Amino acid sequence: MKRIVLWFLGTASAVILMFGYHTSTSGPQATTPVPAGTFTPPPTTSPSASASAQPSVAGSSTATGDVAQTQWGPVQVQLTVQSGKITAVSVPQYPNGNHRDAEINEYALPILINETVQAQSAQIDMVSGATVTSDGYIRSLQSALDHVK
Repeated sequence: MKRIVLWFLGTASAVILMFGYHTSTSGPQATTPVPAGTFTPPPTTSPSASASAQPSVAGSSTATGDVAQTQWGPVQVQLTVQSGKITAVSVPQYPNGNHRDAEINEYALPILINETVQAQSAQIDMVSGATVTSDGYIRSLQSALDHVK
């Protein structure tokens, strides 16, 4: 009888501790600063879903890729090309509907942007842990590159 009571109390304690545990997503949102200029926050108005190339500052042009729909939200890439080289990349649309999306993309987008500028093409690696965003980014990037050439 003593063993049964101890077993029951131990089991009840374990269950109470498991349900009482607060995960990191249940507390106040943590903010991770993103280096300035790494990516552009989403616009207040929704840009057109079609890709376009527009002349920009002296000898450079801006190309906006198609919006790539992903399971977590839209991704859109905008390039600035000068003398045939990608000089700047911004991401006007990306999944940011919740804390986890924002956390993933604050990490992933600067990596994707850096790889784009280094590779000068859409042949870049996906970011582990941000596969869906990476896939949408690459599709929109290729669309923007297709409108530059």
